[in-house]
Amino acid sequence: MTHRIAILGASGYTGAELVRLVATHPTMQIVALSADRKAGMAMAEVFPHLAHLDLPVLQKIEDVDFAQVDLAFLALPHGVSHALVREIPDRVKIVDLSADFRLRDADAYRKWYGLEHGAMDIQPSVAFGIPEFYRAEIARARITANSGCYVATSLLPLVPLLAAGAIGAEDIVIDAKSGVSGAGRGLSEAMLFSEANEGFKSYGVAHHRHMGELDQELSKAAGQPVLAAFTPHLVPMTRGMQATIYAAGDADAARKVLAERYADEPFVQVLAAGQVPQTQHVKGSNLNRIAVFADRRPGRLIILSVLDNLMKGASGQALQCANIMLGETETAGLTLAPLFP
Repeated sequence: MTHRIAILGASGYTGAELVRLVATHPTMQIVALSADRKAGMAMAEVFPHLAHLDLPVLQKIEDVDFAQVDLAFLALPHGVSHALVREIPDRVKIVDLSADFRLRDADAYRKWYGLEHGAMDIQPSVAFGIPEFYRAEIARARITANSGCYVATSLLPLVPLLAAGAIGAEDIVIDAKSGVSGAGRGLSEAMLFSEANEGFKSYGVAHHRHMGELDQELSKAAGQPVLAAFTPHLVPMTRGMQATIYAAGDADAARKVLAERYADEPFVQVLAAGQVPQTQHVKGSNLNRIAVFADRRPGRLIILSVLDNLMKGASGQALQCANIMLGETETAGLTLAPLFP
């Protein structure tokens, strides 16, 4: 069976990454691509690296014929999906890469995004898009909300450890770094080569949007309120993400918990003691690699978690969710080896 796929917002980095993945998927066919400002253009004009693919012409969202679509990826700005999902036929499954359905509380959405939640009647039926935690919910859902990239990098090690009581719920510190592609393809002075190259800067200090997701999911895992310290940083590389996490706990015990929890997971790898993961070792893949070290301070540990922000942090994870929703093999189209160097 071939599943007919629409990618809305195909002119952004996550949209282009979805095109790259879905175009060679064994049971998916791209039947519609949207990019309102570039409607009428060929995908090859927007992304020449995709010129070898036979793809539909870009069109406006309102011109997409959803009668010919089985699943739609929404790679659109925050605030758009609430209204849009009501216009898409109920038979069409949706994976939303924006933040519109990630937060279960309307007040939290308002706090972190400055917008009113326009679809709280739909929200309870939406699955949170980290398959390693919500596989059953994703399989039943019509809509899945893909997690944020920093969120996936941080939650994959932290949720099992909190759920097992292997680390303390207090005093968790997440020091995270991302490549510049995480900011999207829109024009921004801060993303100019001369502004970002040879530099290292913090942003969203003490109030980054992903804190809402972290609060929600860490608290659920721990069974009590958890407010982790979180600071993101921009580093001068194109893609890649690392979270260096500090917490209370025993390193050997924590490593054992993670190794057992992820022993059968295809995309999460827990490294042996002493091994250090690198962003270059997961580039272009859907892999997340985790290492645990004992801090020199007794009773403290350090966790290193790396992934590709455009893959396991966005489009790769979105395809992983789509595979589950469509009843396909979860790894289909995602067994790409990392690119190195």
